[in-house]
Amino acid sequence: MINNLIKLIKEKNAPIVVGLDPQLGFIPEQILSKWYKELGNNLEAVGEAIFEYNVGLLDATYDLIPAVKPQIAMYEQFGIPGLAAFKKTVDYAHEKGLVVIGDIKRGDIGSTSEAYALGHIGTVSIGENEFQPFDEDIVTVNPYLGSDGVMPFVKVCEQCNRGIFVLVKTSNPSSGEFQDRLIDGKPLYEIVAEKVNEWGATSVDDEYGYSEVGAVVGATYPEMGAKLRKLMPKSYILVPGYGAQGGSGKDLKGFFNEDGLGAIVNSSRGIIAAYKNDKYSSFGAAGYADASRAAVEDMIKDIRENI
Repeated sequence: MINNLIKLIKEKNAPIVVGLDPQLGFIPEQILSKWYKELGNNLEAVGEAIFEYNVGLLDATYDLIPAVKPQIAMYEQFGIPGLAAFKKTVDYAHEKGLVVIGDIKRGDIGSTSEAYALGHIGTVSIGENEFQPFDEDIVTVNPYLGSDGVMPFVKVCEQCNRGIFVLVKTSNPSSGEFQDRLIDGKPLYEIVAEKVNEWGATSVDDEYGYSEVGAVVGATYPEMGAKLRKLMPKSYILVPGYGAQGGSGKDLKGFFNEDGLGAIVNSSRGIIAAYKNDKYSSFGAAGYADASRAAVEDMIKDIRENI
């Protein structure tokens, strides 16, 4: 799967991913009011509004970007209708030819991780039929439980041509409470990076030389990102923290390899809620999708100029 992502990145010259992380405050009033009027003030109306909002975003940006990253919690908070919107969003992104990175941050004991892996990037058998329940292409994985929690995902990746991004150094301010702790003289995030190399050693592809086991490293820590890039030369890095969290193009060079590949940068609310930003406010709520396209174009320009 990582090769599919790389091909799209090269084709569009855009190492970026749009985080589809809907919040009620982001969805334009004209969409919400339409569904409230039709279905009432309930979860079902919100689910439909989220999907319509996402369709607008995807229609406006799919030709510019290689991938999207829906954050499942933003859908789960609205129960089953929210999860239905998540699944419909995954399917619609695939119709647009995009790679879908499911930001699910799962990781548990072996049997539970296997169930998560099968449900999100694998298949389940029911009688003689096989189904792909959520059908993302790549998912994020929490390694806190160690190899027991990660290897079931790696196994499914190998069986189903899928990928994972393992949390290594996250972009949030308190990440250092655990991730920066020294263990035998090394910060914990370096130890996790070594395990990422180990977990991905058997899935390095000859075409581009990257593994199906990637890493999540925040743009908010550029010096650590550059160090981790060297420690994980064959792992693609998913880089959150651009835009609203403070990261910018000038922080990103160290996340990429000399081949110009090796990283994909995420922006979520900076893109999907661009119309609320003064810079793009002229588009208005009715033009929210066009504002998002303009924000994507600016992000691509910023990154191209700095890596």
